[in-house]
Formats: sequence, C-alpha cells, structure tokens
Amino acid sequence: MSAPRIHLHDVEAFERWTPFVRPFRFGAVTVEGAFQAFVRLVVEVEGQGRATGMTAELMPPKWFDKRAERSVADTVRDLKASLAHAVGEANGLRAADTAFGLHAGLHARQLAWAHAADVTPLSAGFGVAQIDKAVLDGLSKALGAGFVAVLARNAVGLDARLTPDLDPSAIAARLAALRPPRAIALRHTVGLTDRIDGPDSLDSELDAADIRYLKIKLGGDPQADSRRLADIAGLVERRGIDCRVTVDANEQYEPEALVALLSQVDRDPRLARLAERLLFIEQPFDRRVTFERALDPRVAARGVIIDEADDAYDAFPRARALGYRGVSSKCCKGFYKALLNAARVAAWNAEDGEGRHIVSAEDLTCQAGLAVQQDSGFVAALGLTHVERNGHHYVDGFGPAPQAEAEAFMAAHPRLYARSDRIRLNVASGSLDLSSLDQPGFASGAAPDWASLAPLQTDILQGQPA
Repeated sequence: MSAPRIHLHDVEAFERWTPFVRPFRFGAVTVEGAFQAFVRLVVEVEGQGRATGMTAELMPPKWFDKRAERSVADTVRDLKASLAHAVGEANGLRAADTAFGLHAGLHARQLAWAHAADVTPLSAGFGVAQIDKAVLDGLSKALGAGFVAVLARNAVGLDARLTPDLDPSAIAARLAALRPPRAIALRHTVGLTDRIDGPDSLDSELDAADIRYLKIKLGGDPQADSRRLADIAGLVERRGIDCRVTVDANEQYEPEALVALLSQVDRDPRLARLAERLLFIEQPFDRRVTFERALDPRVAARGVIIDEADDAYDAFPRARALGYRGVSSKCCKGFYKALLNAARVAAWNAEDGEGRHIVSAEDLTCQAGLAVQQDSGFVAALGLTHVERNGHHYVDGFGPAPQAEAEAFMAAHPRLYARSDRIRLNVASGSLDLSSLDQPGFASGAAPDWASLAPLQTDILQGQPA
C-alpha cells in the first residue's frame, strides 16, 4: 500500500525521576536512579484524521556516552538536550511526509546538531527514536490497527534511502514476515553488584521466576570476571537449571584481555557447561575502537555482537566485515534501524546459512508501562524468542507513578502485569504474555498520568536527589 502522509502537532516531552530499589552496575558506572522521558504528540494522518501518540524511555547515565571526560550529569543533560532538540525540530515541521520520511529528515538534522554540540550519535539518536515511537503509536491508532499490521503493510513508508546496501525487496520481505506479539522469554540480567547467593540475590530471583536465560555483565578484568562466572555457573548447576547465557562487557574489555578471559573459561572445568550454553558476547570493546581492527578468530568463533557501537545506519555492515555476527535491537536506539538490520540479517543468512547472523533483544532498564510494552512487543514481532529484561528488577513495579497509572495499564494488559503488594510486571513464568499488545496503537493500551509528570528540564537535573 502507499504510506499515508502525516502532519505532526503539539509535540511535548516530560520526565519523571525513577529511583532504583538496588544499585545497577554496568560498565564503569553504578546507577541508583534515572529520569524516565515521556513524549506525547498528535498525528494528523491524511484521510484518517487525528490521533494522539505516546512513548516512554529511561535516560540512564553513562551508556549513550561513556567518554571519560563526560561526567554522569553531562551524559544525562545530553540525553535531555537530544530529546528537546528533536521535539523542537518536530514541532517546526510544516510539510507532511510518511512516518519514515519524517524520521529521515529529523535524523539528518539531529546528527548535524549533535556534531556541533559534541553529542555522541547514539545520544543524538535517542531523541529522534522517541518521536518515531510516538508517531507509530499515533499512526496505528489513526488507522485503527495494531503496529504489526501497520508495519507489515509498510504504512510507515520504510525504504532503503538510509541503507543503500539493502535491496528494497529485502525490506518488503522482512516487513511481511512480522507477526503480532504473543509471548517472549525473559533473559534475566545479572548486574556487576548483584549478589549471587543469599537474600535479594540471583538465587532468590531464580526462586521467584522460572528463568531459562541469563545475561551476565562483565567488568573487564579476566580474573574477577572468571571467578564471578564460576560462581554463577555453580549456582545454575546446583539448581539443575538448563539455561542459556549471554555476556555483556559494555565496552570494558581490551582485545587481549578478552582473549585471556576466554582462555580461562576454556581451562576451568567449572565453566565447561556455561561455555557450551553461551549464545553470544555483547559489545566487548570501546565503541571508538570497535571498527579499528578485525576480531581475533578465537573471539569471533564465540559469536560477538555490537550494541553501543551501533550508532549509525552503516554500523552493522561495517562490523560484519570485521567478524561480528550480530547487532542488538533496542527501541531507544531506533526501531527503524532495528527493522533494517533485521532485513540485513535475513538477506545475509540466505547467503551464509541460517543462524549465522542475529539480531538480539536487549534492554535499557525499560520501565513498566509504555517503555517495556513497546520494546517487548517490537522484538517479539521480529520473531525473537527471548529478551533481556531488567527494568522490573531494579525498579519496584511502576516506581513513583501514581497508583491510578499502574491500575490503568493492568486493566489494559491483565496478563502482562500481576498484583501482589503492588502492580508489577508478571515474570513468574519466565516469559511475558504479550497477547494484549495487539490492538490499535504501538503496544500502548493505556496512558501515563500526564498531570503527574514534570516538563522536560534541560538545564538542571530537577528532581534528582542531591
């Protein structure tokens, strides 16, 4: 079908400070809370009228930008500035375009702004990604269809203008292969400060949920990481759990050190079964050196994917040429890029063998409500079978959101959430029931309590405890 053209109106951004119930250490930073961003806008769709679209996403420090010279506060300000700039650009648009046409125009202007402002491309993309998600939500509502149906018939106007290596037929085939989300297994994150045994530990998490996938954070020290992996492997063996594992270094390893870690893993009999269960290694090296040389064959053989280095539309093909096997999908980095990378994977696997290349589903502490619903629904629609989910682990239910907000989302998605002392994501089975997300909109079904949110603050980190 031809994609309808869209005018944008009343684009607004809000924020909510979200404290964590336990510290989350990844890479070189330990996070005890973060701002969650919210976007609301109105789409005017030709021939269909108007609808309100919305989205939400956490803004964690020191992930989008890990440069040593940038402070924690600097990186949060950059994310807020990215969103504020994208909102301003979106409000300034006068011409109508398809949803993807709007994205392409905003993307180009955002990168130009980011270059002048010394903001990383990944941080720059955050702002546009939020506009894109809200537009898809509004477009799907205006068309009276679920987001999968909207994407499958390419009502967003997705094309190869940003990915000239892709044949348009590959894009069309991948869109047509999307399926409404039904369920997806959880891959539980084991942060660097998370306990393995005892109270409030990985052991207690395994008591509370039937977890069959783990994502283990690495710190960059082969000795310390191998000991921690052995502790986790021991727990898994004692419990008799048949699980699969991924590891994520968040850019903390030097190439030689990673070879040393893998050598230790191979020599340690305690890690033999964990090594057999390893699905892939995620972003081991600093994004600034990722593309400087090919992967060591001993590392490439384990299957390595990029995440933080996925900061441009050509990043995945460049990584593939160096021996990388895959790339992560995160809606905070942009679902259009993830869709196009999925089209690449399908085309490349047709050439190299099924399963050779992958798109993985990773988390950025997606919070209950819009963020976790949209990200989970999207990766399930891609056909991925498991997803890293950690927002429910580090934030208590809906966190500081008003009770009425939590009740509204539970009423809309009664099998995705569960009620105990408060409403939380329903993780007991080790998977998420996503069947209720297939309704008009982008996996929304309910709305935040807008009156409880603060307008986006860009100059000061208002609301964050001193």
